[in-house]
Parts: sequence; C-alpha cells; structure tokens
Amino acid sequence: MAKQKALQAIRGMNDCLPSETSTWQMVEAVLRRVASNYGFAEIRMPIVESTALFKRGIGEVTDIVEKEMYTFDDLNGDSLTLRPEGTASCVRAGVQHGLLYNQEQRLWYMGPMFRHERPQKGRYRQFHQFGLEAFGIATPDIDAEIILLTARLWKELGINEFVTLELNSLGSNDERANYREALIAYLIEHEELLDDDSKRRMHTNPLRVLDSKNPKVQEALTNAPKLSDHFGEETQAHFDTLCARLDAAGVNYVLNERLVRGLDYYNRTVFEWVTTTLGAQGTICAGGRYDGLVEQLGGKATPAFGFALGIERLVLMLTELDKVTNTRAQVDAYVVILGDDAQVIANKLAEQWRDQVPDIRLQCHCGGGNMKKQLKRADKSGAQIALILGDDEIAQEQVMVKYLRGQKEQQSVDFNQVSSLLTELI
Repeated sequence: MAKQKALQAIRGMNDCLPSETSTWQMVEAVLRRVASNYGFAEIRMPIVESTALFKRGIGEVTDIVEKEMYTFDDLNGDSLTLRPEGTASCVRAGVQHGLLYNQEQRLWYMGPMFRHERPQKGRYRQFHQFGLEAFGIATPDIDAEIILLTARLWKELGINEFVTLELNSLGSNDERANYREALIAYLIEHEELLDDDSKRRMHTNPLRVLDSKNPKVQEALTNAPKLSDHFGEETQAHFDTLCARLDAAGVNYVLNERLVRGLDYYNRTVFEWVTTTLGAQGTICAGGRYDGLVEQLGGKATPAFGFALGIERLVLMLTELDKVTNTRAQVDAYVVILGDDAQVIANKLAEQWRDQVPDIRLQCHCGGGNMKKQLKRADKSGAQIALILGDDEIAQEQVMVKYLRGQKEQQSVDFNQVSSLLTELI
C-alpha cells in the first residue's frame, strides 16, 4: 500500500504551537483585564451566522461581502457564512436577546474570524480578533473613553512608543450623502488618473477611493473636496469635543481626512492605530461610531461605538520589537519516579502537593526509564527542580530535590515540606 501524503493545514489558516501560545495567553490576559477594568463584560457569539446578517450589516458593495466571505448552503438550503468580523454578530445578539433596548451595554468578545484574502505577513484567512462595543451612548465622551482604553492597551503591552493614532470624522449619513455626490463629480473629472479598482469603486463606494494605497491615485486626490466642508454644527461639535478630551488626557493623534473604514456602517468618529513595525500591514486596531447599525439589523435606533484589533498582528509586533517575555516555564517542578514502591505512591503525593499549591505546574514522569532518561525529560520540560522519588525516599518519607537551573546543591526534603518548596517556585 502506497504511503499516504501527510495532510497540511489550509492555506492562510495557521496552527498556534506550544512555543507560541504563552505569548498569545499573555496578550489575551491583558485584553481581558483592561476591558474588565473599564466596565466591559464578555459576550460570546457563534462562529457561523446567516449570510444576510453580513450583507445587511457590513454592506453588499464592500470588499468583504463581494470577495472575501466564506459562504455555503447548509443541508437545509440556508445560506450561512463564517463570520468575517464581530460587530454585526454582537449587534445581532444584542437585538435578539433584548440587551440594547433603552439601556447602555458595554461588551467585549474575542475569537476567530474568517476572510478569503491573499495570505501575507500579519494577514491570514483565519485570524483572531478582540472587539469591544458600547451601546446606548451618543455623546463623544464614550468615543474618548474607548480610544483611551486602546491607548492603555499599548501601554500595558509596552508598545505605546511604536503606534500612532489617526483620527477622522465621516459625518452623518446625510452629510456623507451630500459629500458623496461632490466626490463622485470630482472623480469623474479625474477619471483618467484613477486605477481600475478606483474606477470600480467610484460609483459603488466612492469614499473607499480615498483609502487607495496607489500613490498615483492619492496624487489625483490632492484637490478633492473635503468631507469636513460638509459637516453641520452638531457633527463638528461632536468631533471638536472628542479632540479636546483626547488633548486633555495627553493622547497624541494625527488628523487624517483620507481615513475611511472598509465597512459601510460607520458614521462620525473613525480611528486607527498604525505602526511602521509591520511594514505594509500597518494597522493594528481600528474602529469608530456606528449609530445606524442596530436599527439596520432590526433593533431600535441605538448609538454605538467600538473597535476591533487583530491578535496575530499584535503578537507579531511584540515579537518584532522583542517585547515577548516568557517569565515562567510550562512546568515548574518535574517528579522523577524510580522503583515499584515509588510508582504506587507518586501520583498520590503529587495530587496532595497540587491541592496544597493550586497554582503549581507539576508534571509527573510517565513511560518509565532510568534516572538519566527522566532527568533529561525534566530538564527539557523547563522545570526549575526535579523531585526524585525512589524506593529509599519513599521508605524515609522524603523526596530528593535536584535543582535544574543554577548551581544550588541537591537536598532531601520531608514530604510535608514539599509544599513550602513549591510555593517558593511561583
């Protein structure tokens, strides 16, 4: 029988190996802690949703809906989609369960998302997002509060010196509609300077032309009308108040009138945190206000503000900047088991020590072998000490402690003293 070819992970969908998970866990712990400290509660939504949710929520002429969604018909003939982002799902859950009606909600979520993009550094087809949404607050103080929360994330992770906040306002729907007409007229006049992608977007989603990465297109936009020229007093006051709050809090930002978001539901404030550390994939966090989405998805009109960040990009950035610190090994102590009597009692003792020191990472050797083999395994595990249990030690109710890191000499310790020793390790 011919040897079968080993199966591989699907392109753009990566394994996270044990050597990497400690960094992920550290990042996730910071995200959870900061969100909780700002009064946000976790919500968990399904990975698969009705395709209609994203078509209505994200917009049918966006790149995500047109080209990037993983969509399929289930056995009942219903069109389902692996979620490409979390905001629409969060809103759907809030509407369905009555969380948003006449009340404020502060929610966060974390998990895998799926987009059929060309895989490249920092961009994958299965990726993980942390998202945070606030519902029921129309005033700019929540815009400022959430942007300040993101700034605290970078401070906690030690990367605040390597990120820049870009800020813009997209105005109200009516203001944007008026601007859309002026922008289309300008683009038609300069159509010969646009690339094919911008020509395609010109009539379907013209604001996305502003976000083009093509230098020639950006040059053609030099004298394009400004969205801010179409703002009414209310929109301008909202944005000015936000900027004043950020100024007072000492948060630096860059005003970028070309900043638009790739999702149709945004209005007024939009922002991105960008870095040069990751090259082309420079955005690590983005969000803004979406006051019309809840009503669009079947709820009552509800103001909302939120953001999402890519965890892969954040982990990559921490690695590039050498900010990854694994201060604790996977195993603290390794139990070496030698002899028949030791085999019988070792697991009982280990369970007692785990009861006494709940946070200890204690691994018992399995699979037999002599002392040399077991100590080699102990060293490879990263443990600080080996607890050697042989028949002689069992008879004397002692354990031999061998220090695997540093020059400290081995010693014998009574069974009832082991918990104190383990406590010192952590």
